[in-house]
Amino acid sequence: MLRPQLFRDTVDAAFLAALVLATRVPFRSHSLYDIDSVNFALGMRRFDPTVHQPHPPGYFLYVCAGRLVNAFMHDANAALVAIGVAASCGAVVLIYALAQAWFGGRAGLFAGMMFVFSPLAWFHGTVALTYSVEAFFSALTGYLCWNLCRGRAVLIMPAAVVVGIAAGFRPSFPIFLGPLLLFSAMFIRGRMAGAGLLTAAGALVLAVSAWAVPMLKQSGGWYAWWSSLRSAWLAVPARQTVFNSSPATSLARFFSIGGILILCFGGAAAFAFLRRNDIRSPRLRAFVWVWIAPAMLFFTLVFLKFVNSGYLLVISPPMFALLGWKASEWYQASVLSSKAKAALLFGLAAANSLIFLFAPVYCSWTAVRRFEMELRSTLTSLPKVASPGNTMIVGFDSHFLGYRHAGYYLPGWCTVEFPEVRLNSGTKVFSMEHGDTQLLARLPVERFRRFVLLPLPAGDSEYREYMSRVRARFPAGKLETVYTGGREFLIGNVTDLNLLFPATAK
Repeated sequence: MLRPQLFRDTVDAAFLAALVLATRVPFRSHSLYDIDSVNFALGMRRFDPTVHQPHPPGYFLYVCAGRLVNAFMHDANAALVAIGVAASCGAVVLIYALAQAWFGGRAGLFAGMMFVFSPLAWFHGTVALTYSVEAFFSALTGYLCWNLCRGRAVLIMPAAVVVGIAAGFRPSFPIFLGPLLLFSAMFIRGRMAGAGLLTAAGALVLAVSAWAVPMLKQSGGWYAWWSSLRSAWLAVPARQTVFNSSPATSLARFFSIGGILILCFGGAAAFAFLRRNDIRSPRLRAFVWVWIAPAMLFFTLVFLKFVNSGYLLVISPPMFALLGWKASEWYQASVLSSKAKAALLFGLAAANSLIFLFAPVYCSWTAVRRFEMELRSTLTSLPKVASPGNTMIVGFDSHFLGYRHAGYYLPGWCTVEFPEVRLNSGTKVFSMEHGDTQLLARLPVERFRRFVLLPLPAGDSEYREYMSRVRARFPAGKLETVYTGGREFLIGNVTDLNLLFPATAK
């Protein structure tokens, strides 16, 4: 009796994975989209979180996986995107299995289709970022933990190992999913209760140690790694926590989470407002809350930015499963004809596709293509207005078209980042040359006559205001403006660099 059901489940899961593959590969990015993407690619060449190759805490196993795939693809962006596509395929299969275990096969299919056409999940399956991988590990951990809750005590050690491995891809993962592992372990009974927990704890420590020890060695030791992590934390996230910012900041992040979840589910978010049924199982209700609550509290009270919307994918698997259940209940109870229901579902999928393709947000296919066009234009136009022999590039700490992109795609130039950074070792500046990064206490101004400001993405008012503030640092007539290839380049004399870098360009 089980064989036909197993065959149907396998076919459904394979169908969903094939749909993910078919929707991600044609829309994949062809350039490193985000500053973090460039950091990961640099880390694949030389791992050193102290100079943000990649940025702290390091994402060691993700970089190692990128190296492995890149050995066959010989393109860092393509390798990292391939990892994201594979993780998306795995995530949809696990989301289907989770919803099927909770609510049945129809709910599993609805949940899987929602993931396939999720604008946010779709985007992150096409760019070189870690969030699709985290969604996969979240779904896998949740699936194993749910089976733990159902009495399969033998899965405690595999679940612990998965959490330990996932931490090597996203070091914040144990903070968000560790409580779920502990909650599920509470349901182990009999002789396995004590021994199983100790074994799982040992397995978790061994799994983390297997990647943490070589990571620390490549980072220059514990102190170097910890200092870089502390500096990165103090630079941005630590300034906006509930402990040192206005409560309005946390309230704004809470509403941002709501907006990001709507972006994640698109039209399918409407099913969340159906109140036909509630989860009857107290254990399942508690399980879902333990899964999503730690991350929700962290993103509300500690740190979240819209440009990092992918953070929310870590809690998306149970939400996709619940929405799939709501949709399946509606489908079964609706008085509409089968054709009308099919048309409505097709319309929701089409609406989500349009959001992914054309929404005026950073995580749309149109935004990626616009960025890639601007990047190509900048890379081809810059050599027409300056020479790497006598000109230094000054880029900005920007997610898009920042100094990282210039340093990676123009390795023959010397590229420095504005502004300077304050570290325990003093005020320094990030510098890139020949595809590698250094922290300099003094800029090599004697090698150059001029500098050029790398233009930020056009059409964004925030970037325009930022460039205006940078331009205002210079007296009138000190900057020469050159237009070429649709880009505006500001060029100045290196003797004026102290206006931007007062400590490192004296």
